[in-house]
Amino acid sequence: MSFSQAIAYCFKNYAKFNGRASRSEFWYFYLFNVLVAGVPAIIGSVLMAVGTTSAVDMDGMTTTTLGALGIFGVIVLVLSGLISLALLIPNIAVACRRLHDRGTSGWLLLLALVPCGSLVLFIFWLLESQGPNSFGEGPATA
Repeated sequence: MSFSQAIAYCFKNYAKFNGRASRSEFWYFYLFNVLVAGVPAIIGSVLMAVGTTSAVDMDGMTTTTLGALGIFGVIVLVLSGLISLALLIPNIAVACRRLHDRGTSGWLLLLALVPCGSLVLFIFWLLESQGPNSFGEGPATA
């Protein structure tokens, strides 16, 4: 599955939690999320930091002001947050389908709430697809 096919398929199945997702589908959609929401968040943070000035007055009070660049950084951060929010459901759906591909329940996503649980999920997402299982045929054969 190519990058554009994976993105199109994930948006087509925006909130589909049943079925299976191949490794390429999952990781291409993950890369898409980093490019669309992560990179702008980093750029916005840098712009906000560069566009912020601090001054200390005679009483020892610190005053922080945002310049035009800092305000633009805040706008970029807010937009990045809104994009991340819009991508939340398809992210959870493709992660759930990826776990199904390994023959495990999508409820294992709750492991992200416990210490080191994200590491366990990462390992599951890296593993190869399982043959036909209770969640259907493999994504390459379906």
